[in-house]
Amino acid sequence: MPGLSNIDLVGRLLLAALLGGLVGFERETHNRPAGLRTHILVCVGSTLVMMVSVFGFGGDGAKGDQARIAAQVVSGIGFLGAGTIMRQGSAVRGLTTAASLWVVAGIGLAVGIGLHVAAAAATVLVLISLFSLSSVESYLSRRRCKKSLWIRAVDQPGLLGRVGTVLGEHGMSITNVNLSSTEFMEAYGAETITIDFEVKIPGDFNAHNLMQQLLRVAGMLEVSWDGEETGTCSLPRQQR
Repeated sequence: MPGLSNIDLVGRLLLAALLGGLVGFERETHNRPAGLRTHILVCVGSTLVMMVSVFGFGGDGAKGDQARIAAQVVSGIGFLGAGTIMRQGSAVRGLTTAASLWVVAGIGLAVGIGLHVAAAAATVLVLISLFSLSSVESYLSRRRCKKSLWIRAVDQPGLLGRVGTVLGEHGMSITNVNLSSTEFMEAYGAETITIDFEVKIPGDFNAHNLMQQLLRVAGMLEVSWDGEETGTCSLPRQQR
């Protein structure tokens, strides 16, 4: 490859694998859809695309837009990131993982063009935001007054009242409720309904205790709190 020795080529690919792997490791520890391997592949692929674009088509006085091929990485990674985003009730999950894939692609492009310091610095900042700032985000999240609660349960009379009673026992008030149409789910062998709640929470709120109590409500199948799945229940096949 013009302007780049084989040692430099392999070195950049290995560096991309290392930096992408560091970010992917954090996502893997949180059991996210895109983990270690996905982030490594994205980073290495971005590095290779950048090297091919710059040195393969732009070397030795070749004319043309050297960034054309590399620019497709930015748009192409959007399709991959979209696959990690899931909507559960009124909450959306996977945005952080999608963002980490996007930034890992940028890191790979930086490595491919030779901006090793910038790529390493970006990786450090990403890891700080994913590891260290998660506790800060949790603290700020707890201070927000409104939260979203999503449940799936067997459709039966009195369900909404029982859930409301549990919320009331925890000092929570319901500000908005959305009910879905009933749906027969083969996995549970029952007619089910999903309910989205928007609630106000007190300062001493304990999410774990609330989830455990909700899961003990008769007919409860799944519970999600502010986009994070916290538990599921299974029903015997004869319950319909």
